[in-house]
Amino acid sequence: MFGGSIGVLIFVILAVLSTLKVVNEYERGVRFTLGRFSGIMRPGLRIVIPIIQTWQRVDMRIKAVDVPDQESITKDNITVGINAVIYYKVGDSAKAIIEVEHFNYAVSQLAQTTMRNVVGEVELDELLSKRDQISDKIKIIVDKATDPWGIEVESVELKDITLAADMKRVIGKQAEAEREKRAVIIKAEGEVIAAKNMAKAADMMNKSSGALHLRTLQTLNDLSSDQSNTVVFAMPIEVLKAFDGFGKKKK
Repeated sequence: MFGGSIGVLIFVILAVLSTLKVVNEYERGVRFTLGRFSGIMRPGLRIVIPIIQTWQRVDMRIKAVDVPDQESITKDNITVGINAVIYYKVGDSAKAIIEVEHFNYAVSQLAQTTMRNVVGEVELDELLSKRDQISDKIKIIVDKATDPWGIEVESVELKDITLAADMKRVIGKQAEAEREKRAVIIKAEGEVIAAKNMAKAADMMNKSSGALHLRTLQTLNDLSSDQSNTVVFAMPIEVLKAFDGFGKKKK
């Protein structure tokens, strides 16, 4: 008789303990009574009646989900490999359990599809230069689509954008051609400036009497400093005219 009472007591204690559930601070419990949603279990020690009630634990922390490599075609028909990471958290634990099955998997699949669609709307140059804007666009679309699931998307980050080897060579040649183009333009602009300065100097010399002779003498002086130079000097026609006039006066 005494042994039977101990057995009953042990059974009662075990039954009571089986009803006690611990919900951590970063979690919520979604409770169902006879299959119907009956409330959210807050952090702490909670009671769940066996057989009559069931519950599911939901992690409320921000999750980082790696979106695997996706092969996408840009607007200008270039195939790229792209992957990303999406950061999200559960805002409404009840919806996350009731409205969608396996919300982690659902968010990942939705992010993959959205990423391919958004990449298909932009050209390669825009994809490479405006990565942050494209990430924000993907984030807005996924966040809106997951609202009915009680999911809040914090951010989406595009990690790697890879190109085929032949496309990398094409882009490299394009960049080299662009650099050469800029170099030719800069050189041409320099020549234009130099020509303008030379024309301006020639005009000043033409207007100033004796300026050309002084410039010639200065050049000869510079050349004479190096004894190895052989100078063939063409006398300016103005000087010859001066000598010609001097000869006529003497006669």
